[in-house]
Amino acid sequence: MAFAANPSGRLVSLDVFRGLTIAAMVLVNNPGTWSSIYWPLEHAEWHGWTPTDLVFPFFLFIVGISITLAFGRRVEEGTVKRDLYLKVVKRSAIIFGLGLFLNGFPYFQLSTIRIAGVLQRIALCYLIASLIFLTTKIRTQLLIALALLIVYWLVMTRLAAPGYAPGDLSKEGSIASFVDRVLLGPHIWRQGKVYDPEGLLSTIPAVATTLFGILTGHWLRSEHTRIEKVVGLFVAGIVCVVLGWSWNPFFPINKALWTSSYVLFTAGLALQLLAICYWVIDIKAYRRWAWPFEVFGVNALALFVGSGLMVKLMALIKLPREDGTQISSQGWIFRKLFLTWASPINASLAYAIAFILLWLFLMWLLYRKRIYIKV
Repeated sequence: MAFAANPSGRLVSLDVFRGLTIAAMVLVNNPGTWSSIYWPLEHAEWHGWTPTDLVFPFFLFIVGISITLAFGRRVEEGTVKRDLYLKVVKRSAIIFGLGLFLNGFPYFQLSTIRIAGVLQRIALCYLIASLIFLTTKIRTQLLIALALLIVYWLVMTRLAAPGYAPGDLSKEGSIASFVDRVLLGPHIWRQGKVYDPEGLLSTIPAVATTLFGILTGHWLRSEHTRIEKVVGLFVAGIVCVVLGWSWNPFFPINKALWTSSYVLFTAGLALQLLAICYWVIDIKAYRRWAWPFEVFGVNALALFVGSGLMVKLMALIKLPREDGTQISSQGWIFRKLFLTWASPINASLAYAIAFILLWLFLMWLLYRKRIYIKV
């Protein structure tokens, strides 16, 4: 399971990689003000990418690795039974439910509640990829991942949304956006209005991202030496980056559409970052620098859900301004504690850093008592 960390018998580098990823996710989601953000902490407007656009695919990639490490031995021993399938379904349902809870909190307006979301996509990818892992061999898993990318590319470039030309990849005109508008209706992402970045059709290639993580997990569990594993990760990463970048002119790298080129490109970068973590932490044993990310990595679910709830609660708590109007407690803290001594963009970054440091302290309290929140 990607969110939960078993405190024994696992790769520390994977926990650190997960911690880096979830910390980046919380950091970019919580600036002091959305009107002043450094560009690496923003998503690309549409086509293209920024460092922020790497965070979510990295996390799904880690989900895939964790599936292999969690279930690999049981599959090899032939002990895959009904209870294991039920566990996968149960975990997926809980994660999906947590996502709906975060979307609806605190008013739970069921007529317009957003159905899609980060946790919901993770739940679906975990469910589908786990079932594929439990019922197929490595070669089949690779073929399925490639088939998903090719089929999605053909659908997105050959089919047309009503009123738009085939292959239209704009926010309004893509077939994925049309499907979201039709099937999600008022439950679509409000800021997007005409599309949902975690929509239904674009979940297909997101499953491929998770399957690439599963394949990486197979490599990490293999009998190769540690050095061979690092080299293999780097080489595979280079190949994926080159393939993704080569596909970009024909099917642009796009996070919101989760294009096939985006899958290959981000999987390649994830492979290389994992290789670095594996080399530095598990082979060279340079670990002191990484402890904050290990703390985050072993309780990623608690960090994501807890920080999300805190943001919503801070928006509910209102404090008075000098002019008699009210402001959210988050806005008040930002103005009084950060904007008084820094420019808006630096104050916004300082607030985000302070927010993640607060959560580092809270997660450390769990870590030191060996409390690992799982589902």
